[in-house]
Amino acid sequence: MVSTQAKVTLINQLVKAGCKSIEVGAFVSPKWVPQMADSPQVLSLLPRKEHEGVKYSCLVPNIEGMLQAVENANCNEVAIFASASESFSRKNINCSIEESMDRFLPVVKLCKERKIPVRGYVSCIVACPYEGTIGVSNVARVAETLVDLGCYEISLGDTIGVGTPNRVKDVLSAVKVSIPAKMLAVHFHDTYGQALANIALALDHGVVIIDSSVAGLGGCPYAKGASGNVATEDVLYMLHGMGIKTGIDLEKIVDAGTFICGVLGREPVSKVANAIRAKRVD
Repeated sequence: MVSTQAKVTLINQLVKAGCKSIEVGAFVSPKWVPQMADSPQVLSLLPRKEHEGVKYSCLVPNIEGMLQAVENANCNEVAIFASASESFSRKNINCSIEESMDRFLPVVKLCKERKIPVRGYVSCIVACPYEGTIGVSNVARVAETLVDLGCYEISLGDTIGVGTPNRVKDVLSAVKVSIPAKMLAVHFHDTYGQALANIALALDHGVVIIDSSVAGLGGCPYAKGASGNVATEDVLYMLHGMGIKTGIDLEKIVDAGTFICGVLGREPVSKVANAIRAKRVD
């Protein structure tokens, strides 16, 4: 398990690289996700003054988690998460989609009182490991419900990484009927190597917020075989090659990825990171 200090060091490196929005923890049950048990400690150790202007977001599944989050001044954004799949919702957060929305009501209410912005995630936008293909109307309905609750932004997640551009196009077209592209983000796991192609498609549809993970770390305990979110290094290389300014230093992101992979005792899955590291050796 990654130590609290290593997490803090990684976050500091990401900030120095130019990242302005970082999801730093989750206030979930330590029984089910012990890796996140130290989220309060991680937040408390982050230097607020030196990181002025940086958004620290935390996942919150219910009001209990929210009450923990608001105790820490460094948590300046909350993320709630729902699924477009009934089966995945029950496996992931042990309740139906409708019940999950009921749980989020007091969370959003408290956020409004504290003036804390709320971001919403929709998982399984393409397919689910239990149900297979998910209808685009399901995705649109869940996204709309999260906006109605008060989410300022909706991140559409291909949790098991099976999406292809044509399928993602159908999802975006359905969601954009009621939610403008400026309120959308995309979150692609790279299980089948389609994440960058899907991101390029999303950019063509006006979506400019892209979730990524340094060194391609991550996964989902309830989606067997799913890889991590698309590597930040790979996304940056593509965006910079397209002439899109991100304000993020790719070389420093590679350094951050190298650091955390060293802690984990593994190699980065990012092709760009490995290519840059190989050049450094030469």
